[in-house]
Amino acid sequence: MPNNNKELTLSAPLSGPVLTLANVPDAVFASGAMGDGIAIDPLNDTLYAPCAGEVIHVARTGHAVTLRADNGAELLLHLGLDTVELQGDGFSMLVKEGARVSHGQPLLRYDLDKVAQRCKSLVSLLVITNGEHFQARPITLKAVKVGEPLLHILAKTSNRTQDQEQDVSLEVFGQVRIAHRGGLHARPAALIRQTAQGFKSRSHLHFGGKSASCDSVMGMMGLAVTEHAEVHVSSRGSDAEAALQALLATLSTALAEETQAVAPPTNPHRRAAEDGVLHGVCAAPGLATGPLVRLKGIQLPPDPGGHDIEDQRRRLSNALEHVSQEIRLTLDDTRARRHRDEEAIFSAHLALLEDPLLLDAARVFIEQGSAATHAWSRSIDAQCQVLQQLGNTLLAERANDLRDLRQRVLRALLGEAWQFDVPPGAIVAAQELTPSDLLQLSAQGVAGVCMAEGGATSHVAILARGKGLPCLVALGDDLLGREPGTSVVLDADGGRLELAPSAERLTQVRHEQAQRTARRAEQHALAHTPAQTRDGITVDVAANVASSVDAAQALANGADGVGLLRTEFLFVDRHTAPDQAEQRQAYQAVLDAMGDKPVIIRTIDVGGDKQLAYLPLPTEANPVLGLRGIRLAQVQPQLLDQQLRALLQTRPLNRCRILLPMVTEVDELLHIRQRLEALATEMGVNERPQLGVMIEVPAAALLAEQLAEQADFLSIGTNDLSQYTLAMDRDHAGLAARVDALHPALLRLIAQTCAGAAKHGRWVGVCGALASDPLATPVLIGLGVRELSVSPPQIGEIKDRVRHLDAVQCARLSAELLNLGSADAVRRACHQHWPLG
Repeated sequence: MPNNNKELTLSAPLSGPVLTLANVPDAVFASGAMGDGIAIDPLNDTLYAPCAGEVIHVARTGHAVTLRADNGAELLLHLGLDTVELQGDGFSMLVKEGARVSHGQPLLRYDLDKVAQRCKSLVSLLVITNGEHFQARPITLKAVKVGEPLLHILAKTSNRTQDQEQDVSLEVFGQVRIAHRGGLHARPAALIRQTAQGFKSRSHLHFGGKSASCDSVMGMMGLAVTEHAEVHVSSRGSDAEAALQALLATLSTALAEETQAVAPPTNPHRRAAEDGVLHGVCAAPGLATGPLVRLKGIQLPPDPGGHDIEDQRRRLSNALEHVSQEIRLTLDDTRARRHRDEEAIFSAHLALLEDPLLLDAARVFIEQGSAATHAWSRSIDAQCQVLQQLGNTLLAERANDLRDLRQRVLRALLGEAWQFDVPPGAIVAAQELTPSDLLQLSAQGVAGVCMAEGGATSHVAILARGKGLPCLVALGDDLLGREPGTSVVLDADGGRLELAPSAERLTQVRHEQAQRTARRAEQHALAHTPAQTRDGITVDVAANVASSVDAAQALANGADGVGLLRTEFLFVDRHTAPDQAEQRQAYQAVLDAMGDKPVIIRTIDVGGDKQLAYLPLPTEANPVLGLRGIRLAQVQPQLLDQQLRALLQTRPLNRCRILLPMVTEVDELLHIRQRLEALATEMGVNERPQLGVMIEVPAAALLAEQLAEQADFLSIGTNDLSQYTLAMDRDHAGLAARVDALHPALLRLIAQTCAGAAKHGRWVGVCGALASDPLATPVLIGLGVRELSVSPPQIGEIKDRVRHLDAVQCARLSAELLNLGSADAVRRACHQHWPLG
């Protein structure tokens, strides 16, 4: 019998930088679904045994081996990610199942260059697969060499009876009524998949006599679960009860409304005939004119068959990885811009791209002799047909997301250019556009889009509204037979595409467009002048930046300074911390880029959910409530000291302002001020930079008066303040839309912050997303905010908004908003009091 009470130290099986599992670029390993452990990005070509033990499994494809250590711990050693796809090519297994191996014995060798070029990543895993009996504690998170101590294994204490041990296979059931509008389409299905993957248990949905794994978006969509339908949920595994409750909560929590679109008429084509006009459904409002340009999808030639199966598998895998990376980049961009609708859409696309039903079908077609292009296309077409036959209009529209992935992967396989050959100002016509098509066309400056098919609730419609791009759908096949290049008028508000507009009509439309363009140009021209309200109150409009390049753009756009420089960009995605010289150079570059304007630099805000590979921190059950922001200085003081030294070296120091994140009490501020004073004295620096506090937790807002007595300024981070006040994770797909900083509770905290600061003559700024919302500008000014830090492109717009306001009126009306009951009520009142032009 193995000695389960025996502790064990595992040595490094490979040489290279060490990563926590959370930083592994694979959702399954990173979530801990396979078990607890550690990862290494290898620099050598041989995998060694981290301890003595027995080989209990050897992967058929030679990329992984499992050992049972003498204390009973079962250790999966997995070389690289997605290396199973290589089918053993490049690997040489040196041991067999059942063999006894000694500590440090070579287990497998691999061709470092060949495998690195063909797999997703070389990051390799050491995972405890029977983690219910053991726990792992990392010894180091620095780079290691083979044989160096890496991981400490401890047996979990347990008094469970044999009956309790059997609970890990217990299956639990529940039922719930679906709250998602339209039923289980792509986005809610992707959210359910994300929830399920957070647990070790396997879960299924049951509806209408059919079942689907919660790991498969396509499987769940294929159940055709309608809105308000009751579904049954089952979970089996060691954490089945927790998984079941989480899934029931997700299924019963509605996503934010996707759209405010006008509902399509019963039959949009049954309208009075009108020569030269096609009638459709408004998917995104607006009026535009320009030459009509037709887009066509990729058409594949007949497949001759007889292809090399391994080559086609490899081509498909590479194309899928390429598209996956493209979507991840899009997601990073949408998250940075906090565009929730776009983020939800492309998160669903990523989940579909990884869906086992699609991937398995495509691989079967390849094994039957199809080319990768045709196999992928057939797999998509088959699933589209399933969705369209379910009799659910919303699910049928979601087939467009699958067609999007069809086009993107085919482009990757065929090597076609991603950009469309479309001139700026064109009106684009197509059978049906996809979300990625829409983003590309918007970036290329098209004036509007119209489709023969499509729906007003489609993802394309959501994106078009977000981009302010007029869009008509359901125009019918007559659209596709029109002569390209002719000038048309797209009147999305009226549901009309005018194919032969008169000269007078074109003139009218162009005049309206010119008025809008002139207003934007006027805003930009005046952006370099101060923003004053009609009664003479000056409001600084600064910029949120992350680099000197951003700062230069902000200055060009008229920024009055940098309201927030996030310094995390220097610390993340690397294996060692930046030294003092590198930090000073980066901060100085931002100061230089801003001319004579002030720059507020926030000290490092990492920890909790933002881990650094070289900074070992404990795993936390609730990271956003853990070690992050200024709290990190309490456990890693040398990190903040080095940053403060670098900031004290910048010149001129009177333009450098230091901002402290996540402060909750006055003693934290006093400690950092004393430390700053000591470092300045040590360095012989006579001048002192201003020191400010971020108000991003309710405790700081409630202590604003006391903090303002010791701080030089206060800056409100409305993003975190919203989630901490409302107890809603702002990154939760089902709740994010409800995390609204115009909630009256937030406004009360902002009002209290400004009142407390005023007692000591301190100014208050807002650097969170609320500052960039023109609807909120009069409210913030009315509550006493005197600096707004926004994204660089919005500076002219926000300054123009300020100039049309009366600060005294803003104060009177904002005070009334504090007595309202919801964020929606506040927004309605804002639209009434201060309409957006």
